[in-house]
Amino acid sequence: MIQWCCSQRTQAGECGIRERLAQCQDQSSRHAAELRDFKNKMLPLLEVAEKEREALRTEADSILGRVDRLEREVDYLETQNPVVPCVEVDEKVTGGPGTKSKGRRNEKYDMLTDCSYTISQVRSMKILKRFGGPAGLWTKDPLGPAEKIYVLDGTQNDTAFVFPRLRDFSLSMATRKASRVRVPFPWVGTGQLVYGGFLYYARRPPGGPGGGGELENTLQLIKFHLANRTVVDSSVFPAEGLIPPYGLTADTYIDLAADEEGLWAVYATREDDRHLCLAKLDPQTLDTEQQWDTPCPRENAEAAFVICGTLYVVYNTRPASRARIQCSFDASGTLTPERAALPYFPRRYGAHASLRYNPRERQLYAWDDGYQIVYKLEMRKKEEEV
Repeated sequence: MIQWCCSQRTQAGECGIRERLAQCQDQSSRHAAELRDFKNKMLPLLEVAEKEREALRTEADSILGRVDRLEREVDYLETQNPVVPCVEVDEKVTGGPGTKSKGRRNEKYDMLTDCSYTISQVRSMKILKRFGGPAGLWTKDPLGPAEKIYVLDGTQNDTAFVFPRLRDFSLSMATRKASRVRVPFPWVGTGQLVYGGFLYYARRPPGGPGGGGELENTLQLIKFHLANRTVVDSSVFPAEGLIPPYGLTADTYIDLAADEEGLWAVYATREDDRHLCLAKLDPQTLDTEQQWDTPCPRENAEAAFVICGTLYVVYNTRPASRARIQCSFDASGTLTPERAALPYFPRRYGAHASLRYNPRERQLYAWDDGYQIVYKLEMRKKEEEV
């Protein structure tokens, strides 16, 4: 009797398992059929979506092509119908009797090298990244290690970033790769320069601009040794009544530049508040060797740089539009304004807060609304026709 009961229970359990397995198989079959139906419904929709995506991609490529052609046509029209250079030929710009000067003024500059190149065209640009605020400076040392990058963020700061190479600066967490160099006195504006292992910059001395006193509207140039992190020399810049040289860059009072000939300074004074001045500096002593009153207007100027002894001034509008080199001044007298090219810069974000020329690479390092940009330059001999 007991054995019979057990046999009945075993058969009942096996029947229950078989029923559940059958139910699972039925459910799996139904799910598979539903998936097949869903796939069959989705395939036509996916094909339609893929066709629409390809059509949109083709339309976008066509629009980009038309925009590119339009920009090339605009560039061609600008080349064929250039604006009049911002040079006032009939007005003689001279310094007044109250100007202090350590060097010769408005005399022809005797070139130290055989450099005889001028800009023909700003060929292309590379937007590297966005770092820091809207105003700042990034550059290389034309006489130092070819890979090092120096970044100075802001118009009043005391800490510079030094990156071992460009690749490190381009990283998203770039500051982890950088060493920090703190200077003893904050810089003013975006006119700093790295040259021969030194950081040259302007600071406000006691009684400087806005401070009243004996040194009202003067600035002090600092020569800072980057490796030793010490100030090796300083000098009050020999010009009274300094004002910002660029009408669109109000925080910069002295803009330092380097080229194949050495160290230069771009500035302006109240004595002639309409035009820029240029000075040749001794990088060893910071003495002013020569000074020039240039015909380049301050109005709508945003930045400048020097190549082979020639000052190139970049102009823009407010609000920012497309920048253009619209005035040049050759201290040696070789390149006349009429024979100088007036190239436009490729379109970018806003206005240049700083431009630094690297004579070793023949490139410009630009700071544009927080974006770091490299411009490649096409050069020609000064004697060649435009």
